[in-house]
Amino acid sequence: MSVYNNRQIPLKYRFYLIVGILALIMTGCATIRPPSGQLPVERKMLVTGYCRCGECCGWKRNWIGLPVVASGSRKGAPKKIGICADGSRAKYGTIAADPTKYPFGTIMYVEGYGYGIVQDTGGKVKGEHIDIFFRDHTQAQQWGAKKNMVVKIWMQ
Repeated sequence: MSVYNNRQIPLKYRFYLIVGILALIMTGCATIRPPSGQLPVERKMLVTGYCRCGECCGWKRNWIGLPVVASGSRKGAPKKIGICADGSRAKYGTIAADPTKYPFGTIMYVEGYGYGIVQDTGGKVKGEHIDIFFRDHTQAQQWGAKKNMVVKIWMQ
């Protein structure tokens, strides 16, 4: 015998349940944690923000409305919007970094943002520069370019 005895869950409780589930799915970096027992390396870095828009990620729509790379050697090539260089989907907690310095899977902590994991690259992201993902362009712009931030890094 069920607790509700075939009664429906009231609408307001269904709403809270759905919102709670969506919050868990969208938190992203809430599940990223550094490896236990490993001490971080601290580095001063340029930390910028980006989102999945064409302005941040260098894509535009072609004449038939499909997203393509806007410039560079791959100009006009099809672009998968929101897909990282490692094949995962970009979400809060995704970091773009220079893969020669910080390989995919490197965990970082940025003050004011939280934990993130390197899953992406960027044409302008070289050396001691990382780009942190935001869900929308306004948030990325509000972050701006935070120069010389100390970032904690756990190499994989």
